[in-house]
Amino acid sequence: MLKNKTVAAWLTFVAGPLGLHRFYLHGLSDLIGWLLPVPTALGVYGIERVRQFGVDDQLSWVLIPLLGFTFAACALNAIVYGLMSPEKWNARYNPQAPAEAPAGATGWLTIGAIATALLLGTAVLMSSIAFSFQRYFEYQIEEARKISQ
Repeated sequence: MLKNKTVAAWLTFVAGPLGLHRFYLHGLSDLIGWLLPVPTALGVYGIERVRQFGVDDQLSWVLIPLLGFTFAACALNAIVYGLMSPEKWNARYNPQAPAEAPAGATGWLTIGAIATALLLGTAVLMSSIAFSFQRYFEYQIEEARKISQ
């Protein structure tokens, strides 16, 4: 079965944090595919901790960015897949096919995956960084106020 670049790019962007793109490209024996849901689940747990304990929960400051960084890394990976030349794609993922096989071609749907991954991946990455640093600096200010009183 030929592995389609457009399918891989969209699958990486949409379901990458669950590792589905790795299973599509490398099969069910891919260790990274099985490990990708771990930081995703920890990030979701961090969001749940914020809902339960509030934004002052320090563990959530570490856990939530795991989800954001995993999502951003998958978005970057979708961009890399989408921008890969057809020859390189087919050589890596469809070695039995000719270098110009249509599975490695870049179409408008591939460009859509690249643009969407770039926009949303950047937004998620910056939001994750902003959340962590804001919570950390607010915590530092509160601790400084406690010391100065």
